[in-house]
Amino acid sequence: MSPLFLFLSFVALISALGVVFAKNPVHSVLFLILTFFSLSGHYLLLNAQFLAAVNIIVYAGAIMVLFLFVIMFLNLNVDTEPHKPALAKIAAAVAGGSLLLIMVAAMRDVHPAGYDAATFNSQIGMVDQLGLVLYRQYLLPFELASVLFLVAMVGAVMLGKREVGERHF
Repeated sequence: MSPLFLFLSFVALISALGVVFAKNPVHSVLFLILTFFSLSGHYLLLNAQFLAAVNIIVYAGAIMVLFLFVIMFLNLNVDTEPHKPALAKIAAAVAGGSLLLIMVAAMRDVHPAGYDAATFNSQIGMVDQLGLVLYRQYLLPFELASVLFLVAMVGAVMLGKREVGERHF
């Protein structure tokens, strides 16, 4: 294991814990951005440059701006947060422990395959290979997804359009 992998793993784990345990929601979002950057570093170590770039642009960029906008729009603080009963906290701990138990049980019998230098393809994560697979094997689902996004955008514009004489709230 390379020292860079260990460093990125350490940063990802610490920042993920910061997301969960931060008292301020804005700090939690900033920790999540740091987690996304460290995961992008892992993608670079795996020779998946396109995935790393998309992760930074889409998640650390656009989605985090949306999260920050919603948090600041809602103006969340400790005074307005309702008190959670002890039963809800116990139920959350039991649910989290159950999820951990299920994940450990599912991963118990996993034996990862080893690295074979003779059959390794170093171009597997490159953009041109991704484009070839996307446009040859998955052309129909790709086009259907683009039509779905187009319909969603048209629907959002139609819902947001105000008619003459309509009240503005």
